[in-house]
Amino acid sequence: MRINIFFFSTFIIFSVIIVRLAFLQFVEGPELTQQETGGRTKNYPLNPIRGSILDAAGTPIAYSKPSNALYVTLLKNYNKNSPAGEKNRPEIEAFAEQMVEAFNKHGEPDAKLTVEEVIALLDLESNRQHGYEPRRIKGDLTDKEVAFFIENKQQFPGVEIVEENVRYYDTDTVAVQAVGYLKKFSGQKSLDKYAAIDKKNSDREPGLTYMESELVGVDGLELMFQDALRGKSGYMSIPINPQNMIDGVPSLMPPEKGYNVYTTIHKDIQMEAEQAIVDQLKWLRTTPFSGETHPEAQTGYAVAMEVDTGNIVAMASIPDYDPNVWKDGTQDWDHVIAHYQNGTITPYGSGRSKNGLDSVPWLGSTIKPLSVLIGLQEGLFAANDYYYDQGYAQIGKDERKVRNSLSKVLGSINGAVAIEKSSNAFMIDMVGEKLFNKYGASGIEVWDNYMKQFGLGVSTQSGLPKEFLGKIDYDNIEQAGSAMAALSFASFGQSGGYTTLQLAQYTATIANKGERIKPQIALKIENQDGQVIQTFKRQVLNTVEFEDKHWDEVIKGMNTQGLSSFEGFGYDFARKTGTSEMSIKENGEAKFTDNGVFVAFAPRDKPKLAVAVIVPEGGFGSYSAAPIARKIFDAYDEVYGLDGTPHPKVEGTEGEGEAAEEPQEEGAAAAEGNPQEVAE
Repeated sequence: MRINIFFFSTFIIFSVIIVRLAFLQFVEGPELTQQETGGRTKNYPLNPIRGSILDAAGTPIAYSKPSNALYVTLLKNYNKNSPAGEKNRPEIEAFAEQMVEAFNKHGEPDAKLTVEEVIALLDLESNRQHGYEPRRIKGDLTDKEVAFFIENKQQFPGVEIVEENVRYYDTDTVAVQAVGYLKKFSGQKSLDKYAAIDKKNSDREPGLTYMESELVGVDGLELMFQDALRGKSGYMSIPINPQNMIDGVPSLMPPEKGYNVYTTIHKDIQMEAEQAIVDQLKWLRTTPFSGETHPEAQTGYAVAMEVDTGNIVAMASIPDYDPNVWKDGTQDWDHVIAHYQNGTITPYGSGRSKNGLDSVPWLGSTIKPLSVLIGLQEGLFAANDYYYDQGYAQIGKDERKVRNSLSKVLGSINGAVAIEKSSNAFMIDMVGEKLFNKYGASGIEVWDNYMKQFGLGVSTQSGLPKEFLGKIDYDNIEQAGSAMAALSFASFGQSGGYTTLQLAQYTATIANKGERIKPQIALKIENQDGQVIQTFKRQVLNTVEFEDKHWDEVIKGMNTQGLSSFEGFGYDFARKTGTSEMSIKENGEAKFTDNGVFVAFAPRDKPKLAVAVIVPEGGFGSYSAAPIARKIFDAYDEVYGLDGTPHPKVEGTEGEGEAAEEPQEEGAAAAEGNPQEVAE
């Protein structure tokens, strides 16, 4: 019995051992092998080399300059809190003294380090880094420093010269808000993109692993094309021992440079657009028109979009800033806090006007071409139906009256003339009220659907981050007083506010007779060998189906007269100026201020370029916004040609900020009864 129990127990023990060995071999074996390998080798990532952002002609506007940095890998334990480290301490201190001597002899005079600073950077107690991780001691090495440390590598064991890069931006501040900027990855995990990367960062291959100190795109093209621009991290593959210290010779995998992104923006046109806004703002603040100057005009925005391709050739948001203050990752908010956002796609770019208005005011009379289109399409009136304009319109049965600009009586007009003369009365009586009579309160939904088909109130699909969809107030029936009143105010542009990019897309949609195309901000992506990786072509987002005769009638009506800034312009062009009234408070009292808006495309018959301009608190659009657009058209004509052939600039033909003696078409309305309803 005892022998049987012994053999049975032995059998059970061996069976358990065999099962356990099998489990280790086949189930846990791969994981243990990986752990064993991971325990022997660690990959320390090195920052990737970011690709460039270039303009349409190939001029770099954001680029990375190579820079060499010195890293030190600790080959021994130098931690003074351990006996071995205390014993080795004099050796590393002498090493630091030798390095400082070399820096002083071969480096820049204003980039010196002390022995104490080098010791601190070496992090000998591993307070900031693991013992095996290379320590970054100094960046932006001179050629003499690089040569010295390479030639004396045996004298400086553990030293590696690693190529890094510093991000620079064109000092002409070309479309800086559209280009964007960089900040450290560690502080950007609130963005969905970087939160997702951080979540899987430890599982990514070494070349795609993000370091906490790595600079990443936060806005504009830098964020939009982060994956293409970034490239791949390099890394040091470091053998380590169980004490987490280096145990062998590290191998270096250098970083890979990212792709280059060619934007559609052309530097020459962009610079003309920016300067045109700067000059016009100065003119508005110093030169009186309509009996006053406009010192409140402090910001301006412009977008120029090719009608046939969707390419954005200029996107200006003024004031701007120099993003080189961030070239080393420095967050110099004092210089850029008011100007770093792109005011052509967001409400708060480039700060605010003097009385606090943002970059998305009501669009004013620039809505009138679409109002007439809706009226024609809905059968509210025909092209040859005439309306007697007595200078004002009464909204419904209440006592509120909305007047034309300067209370002008326009007499008998049809839809096309109503656009040209900018009749508020026509829009209210023939569009707003008739749309209500046809659909009742549901007319607001009908209006909203038309707006969105033209890109007003929806994304332009440009791909630029943080794009604002617009302000919609025509659905606020309570504020307007009735659904009829809401439609009436919407019909002449006093209850919808949209970005400059949305207005440019809307204008191009009219020029294309219903094809709403995607604004393209990039032409192509290339690798460092010049091989094209991706191109961006014309893309139709939706098509608005109207009869050709309706399009022709409206485009004929886009014929604003009296624009002295367009004197000598060599092309017939379609245009619409606008002035929106908005309520502000000045010294505690409510008053109205005028915002200048202008949209146009040229040539009229074969459209090539659409331009939209917004100048908050700039007064009538013919004075404030139209001269800016003229200079943009001229710049485009010089570079590309509005007829397809580039034309040299002819001196003396550009507008210098002058305006017509009296605007004929502005949509700022004088309201009787309750002026608060005009625009709030």
